[in-house]
Amino acid sequence: MKVLSTIQDPTFTAREYSRLDKFFLQYIKDERDLPFIYLTIQISLTVIPLSVLLFMPFVVGWAWWAVAAVHLFITNFRFKGPFGLMLHCTSHRQFFKSEYDWMNKYIPWIVAPFFGHTPETYYSHHIGMHHPENNLEDDDSSTMAFQRDSFRSFLSYFGRFFVLGVRNLLDYLRQKNRPKLATRALAGEIVFGVVCVGLCFVSWPATVMVFLLPLVIYRLIAMLGNWTQHAFVDANDPGNAYKNSITCINVKYNKKCWNDGYHISHHVRPAMHWTEHPTFFLKTIDKYAQNRAVIFDGLDFLQIFFLLMRGKYDVLARHMVNVNGAFANDADAIELLRYRTKRITTPTEVVQMPERRAMAA
Repeated sequence: MKVLSTIQDPTFTAREYSRLDKFFLQYIKDERDLPFIYLTIQISLTVIPLSVLLFMPFVVGWAWWAVAAVHLFITNFRFKGPFGLMLHCTSHRQFFKSEYDWMNKYIPWIVAPFFGHTPETYYSHHIGMHHPENNLEDDDSSTMAFQRDSFRSFLSYFGRFFVLGVRNLLDYLRQKNRPKLATRALAGEIVFGVVCVGLCFVSWPATVMVFLLPLVIYRLIAMLGNWTQHAFVDANDPGNAYKNSITCINVKYNKKCWNDGYHISHHVRPAMHWTEHPTFFLKTIDKYAQNRAVIFDGLDFLQIFFLLMRGKYDVLARHMVNVNGAFANDADAIELLRYRTKRITTPTEVVQMPERRAMAA
């Protein structure tokens, strides 16, 4: 196991702004979100023009495949992560000032579909269901009912979400009397579907490359991420964010994707700005120890997922942070990890840890 070392994840540092910075700052609510402006501009000047080019009748043969390859690479390996987590941050915290509210539609309605996001469904699912339910049984994306170190279980989890996710989301929102969110999600799905059908008459290969393939990739990555973020759940206290989520520190992913690794503190304070998580983590570190929270140093969600699927609990334990001696040794940590990946079949199920380990907590 590791000891808690210096946190190298990004925080906000005040600096002198250029004239261009000052121009954009007059429109956004929080100066700390200025990087989102430049990311949106980069995407708008690369991904969208490349997508349009794929529909042009004069782009054929090897030229079409060359553009498609560049588009696939830029969309999925350069921008998908940063964009997805920018959408996440701007869903929790309004990006543009209220007097420019129409600008807040640009990311979810114009840019998001190029990354496989149907407009409004992410917001409706994440803000309207996932956070209120906190991975418990009423959360349709809950991981509790699955054996979380089993790839077969993950495939079942993903398949159910891909086929029934939107329907279940709409049912949930209606049952919880949130009709506005249900309407927004349904409208986004319908508009996306109608546009894709229409574009198929222009060029079905381009429609598949630009919109439909990203849809499949995004929903797979989204479920893989949520599975990993909530892979280690304490059956005795599944609603406790310190015991149903994980935190990843000191990883490149946090620099690229706006500190998304801090998933425990994100569930503790969903509206907290992404730059505040490392400081909040250190301020509340004793709570992590008290709850024997799962903290990984040097591993991101994707790495954790593949290690978990391969049963590499020893490697996972070596990258865990042992805060305030919460764990006796690697074996103690492995035992807790195995316990927290067990399927939870009922809301009231209690899975006991061995006596010695319970005493260590």
